[in-house]
Amino acid sequence: MSPKLPPQPHVQHSTTAVADGQSHAHPAPPKGILRWLLTTNHKEIGSLYLIFSLTMFFVGGIFALVVRAELFQPGLQLVQPEFFNQMTTMHGLIMVFAAVMPAFTGLANWMIPLQIGAPDMALPRLNNFSFWLLPVAFTLLLSTLLMPGGGPNFGWTFYAPLSTNYAPPSTTFFILSLHLAGISSILGAINIIATILNMRAPGMRLMDMPLFVWTWLITAFLLIAVMPVLAAVITMMLMDINFGTSFFNAAGGGDPVLFQHLFWTFGHPEVYIMILPAFGIVSAIIPTFARKPLFGYASMVYATAAIAFLSFLVWAHHMFVVGMPLVAELFFMYTTMLIAVPTGVKVFNWVTTLFRGSISFESPMLFALAFVVLFTIGGFSGLMLAIAPADFQYHDTYFVVAHFHYVLVPGAIFAIMAGVYYWLPKWTGHYPNERLAQWHFWFSIIGVNLTFFPMHFAGLAGMPRRIPDYALQFADFNLLSSIGAFFFGASQLLFVLGIILCVRGGKKAPAKAWEGAEDLEWTVPCPAPLHTFETPPVFHRTSH
Repeated sequence: MSPKLPPQPHVQHSTTAVADGQSHAHPAPPKGILRWLLTTNHKEIGSLYLIFSLTMFFVGGIFALVVRAELFQPGLQLVQPEFFNQMTTMHGLIMVFAAVMPAFTGLANWMIPLQIGAPDMALPRLNNFSFWLLPVAFTLLLSTLLMPGGGPNFGWTFYAPLSTNYAPPSTTFFILSLHLAGISSILGAINIIATILNMRAPGMRLMDMPLFVWTWLITAFLLIAVMPVLAAVITMMLMDINFGTSFFNAAGGGDPVLFQHLFWTFGHPEVYIMILPAFGIVSAIIPTFARKPLFGYASMVYATAAIAFLSFLVWAHHMFVVGMPLVAELFFMYTTMLIAVPTGVKVFNWVTTLFRGSISFESPMLFALAFVVLFTIGGFSGLMLAIAPADFQYHDTYFVVAHFHYVLVPGAIFAIMAGVYYWLPKWTGHYPNERLAQWHFWFSIIGVNLTFFPMHFAGLAGMPRRIPDYALQFADFNLLSSIGAFFFGASQLLFVLGIILCVRGGKKAPAKAWEGAEDLEWTVPCPAPLHTFETPPVFHRTSH
């Protein structure tokens, strides 16, 4: 039985899309800084998200390099343990909330209207407001490092009572920062859902949409479901710190384990918020460079929905060591294993799409293929962590650090880089410098594996995470990881250089920049005009 294939769009414009970036319906935008402060155009807001994300990626990376520099050798080398804890915490918070999530939101802002034939996002002013909350939120978070007592020092998961009874005074500002970032996420998610459900081109059904749009639709519902849980738990922290309540204080009748339940009810779906859009990007790139339709389009949509649903049933696998009843441990162990099934469906479909394809290895494809291989490694170590009695040994060791970094660095971040290289011609009108992009890829893949693969062995040997000093037997593993981290960090300068050179010039790209690309955005000129699809395109499906 032949697989169900996604439709290949044939687009007919009833009138030509505005190609000069202006029309009589659009007054000239303000000049200078006001243009960016007041913009409501989805492309400009998408660019702001991406620039902000790239900036925070380097800020969070610098914090990580402080950590790795300290761990280069045993003994206390460069920083005090208190500052080491602040760097560990801030690295996690910045990378999760200020680098990965805004990058995916920026790609959504840029590409979703182009992929569904919409003229803009459904709520343009809200879109502007959603973005500008983020620089305020993370300027506030970074400023805590300069406050008395320093910044957050309790890990990015900010477990109580560390984050309530024993935290620095700046914790209240950290809570405000997360509230602002959460409001931004919820408003952005509402905007994406409204856009996808109401503004698709005539004739485009939900099952005609590209996988990137589907993964973002599901991700947006996840955001609306879980960000209020984060808001609740940090508000309870605020009350415990400032108003004498005892939600997480056992001495007052509260329960610190309640914090973990609430945090991971948010935190585990959050992991999928950071990876589902990556699945969508890879599902666009692999068919393009294999020059074949995506294998099993419908099963990919259903697998994405299944992952989102199951992500709400597995939160306590982060908590196997808190003393849960056996029946609860078994439930969370089996549901965690079960979530590997729809993920496996996706990997199978990507590999099958590649099978007998006419494959070429441009930089977006290299990052996409690295994503498939290395994300799968992260998935396998996740299955090991799903086994409750084994997790008692792995818990809070560097094995866990290796696992989630394999999911998030060659997973989420490599997918973002693949998407940037893939869509840069559409954004700038120029192809990226392919030789520079390939150097960036090879340096990155060497750096990532040199950094994180040794952490598996350090963790299995018993090295605990979040410590500034360690026993001598872990020295070689840490030496390799620190060298790899600095190598990976330095190689990202090639990424920035490649983007700058692409914006400034390079080989001109036609509307269909990649030979195998079939989605709607490739019918728009390169670079995409400021205003596109002012007259909706008519979408014709040709196959299923």
